[in-house]
Amino acid sequence: MKITISGLPGAGKTTIAKMLAKKLKYEHWSLGDIRGEIAKKHHMTIDQLNEVGKKEIWTDKEVDDFQKKMGEKRDNFIMEAWIGFHFIPDSIKIFLEVDMKEGARRIFLDQREDEEPKENAHEVEKMIKKRLEGSRERYKKYYGIKDFTDRKQFDIVINTTKLTKKEVVKEILGFLSLLINKKSLKTAKL
Repeated sequence: MKITISGLPGAGKTTIAKMLAKKLKYEHWSLGDIRGEIAKKHHMTIDQLNEVGKKEIWTDKEVDDFQKKMGEKRDNFIMEAWIGFHFIPDSIKIFLEVDMKEGARRIFLDQREDEEPKENAHEVEKMIKKRLEGSRERYKKYYGIKDFTDRKQFDIVINTTKLTKKEVVKEILGFLSLLINKKSLKTAKL
């Protein structure tokens, strides 16, 4: 089973993907982490890399090729990526949403080293809005994806704003169990 997890900044994509991978004994890849490494390699923050990406596709190409290759050659993994659903179309597509202020608060409390530090959650919220808009522009320009946050592209959407991490994982596992049972019934009827 191939699972792609997308979602809004601060929704818990990385945490949930890691917890789910551990439960399922699946491999897990975070494209955000890989992009962070690419940014570091070029002595940039992730936001600087994203700015370059508005004009030059190389900033996305490496991770996009990685996703596509893994989707074609591997199984039993979780790919945490904003447009993983695009590159791995046969995956189970999960979208995690969160209230913007709560997402900003979470990011502020756990800032990444590959991002420019912010002094408060309000600054983080402004950064999130700018990053979302820039990513929408890049994905539309390079891949024809009108809005990578359009919930219609996903098999399940979970709002994590008021849920614990364990509750989110439980909801996903319940959904996966329903899918597996549904497939088993279809196969049994054949």
